[in-house]
Amino acid sequence: MIFFMRLLASAALLVSLLPQLQAQGAGSDNGSAASPEPKPIVEQPPPDKRILGVLPNYRTANASAVYTPITAKQKFTIASKDSFDYPLIALGAAIAGIGQWANSDPSFGQGAAGFARRFGTSYADQAIGNIMTEGLFPTLLHEDPRYFRRGTGTKWSRAAYAATRVLVTRTDAGNLRFNYSEVLGNATAVAISNSYHPDDRTVGDNVLKLGEQIGIDAASQVLKEFWPDLKRKFFHHHGDEALRN
Repeated sequence: MIFFMRLLASAALLVSLLPQLQAQGAGSDNGSAASPEPKPIVEQPPPDKRILGVLPNYRTANASAVYTPITAKQKFTIASKDSFDYPLIALGAAIAGIGQWANSDPSFGQGAAGFARRFGTSYADQAIGNIMTEGLFPTLLHEDPRYFRRGTGTKWSRAAYAATRVLVTRTDAGNLRFNYSEVLGNATAVAISNSYHPDDRTVGDNVLKLGEQIGIDAASQVLKEFWPDLKRKFFHHHGDEALRN
């Protein structure tokens, strides 16, 4: 039950997915019967570094851009920014609050001391997971930890694409393959967490925590895919109206 509640805390960030906001036009400049020209590639603007000005968005790239690999140093820079940015504190506090309510890790107790222990361990879970999946394993396995936003297609195809990128990634050579860094990195983080989670060390507990980590990553990628649409829908138009008045 705690798994689904934590996923809900993460999914609460996902505002209902918007329908595709832009329809493609099919006009032509003249009435000739020439064969249709290929559609030009739509250039997407660079991704925001923060969603809603708060949530870190350092590892999002545009799928339509020419692929350029990043260095090991850049991978660890992304991992560090995602691990030690201040919104991770809020996420750790939210997960700790849910754990306090559900009395997970009962040996931690209740009250302020119990909350502090749950907060410390939940923060460590997220930070270690980020370092493993975005820095260490992508460097060792020559995989790219970035999320490549598609930005086109129906809302359901885009949502499915975003959620499944936790299982599919690019190598440094630009090829697609199974996302070993995501799975092995989170599995390693879960194994490390056994040292400071005294009450959750069974195989079932570890599988649950691994699913939770991957589920949170999938939900965050869906948010990253649709954030520019949400921003354009709810913020850009308001600004235009203010300029017209």
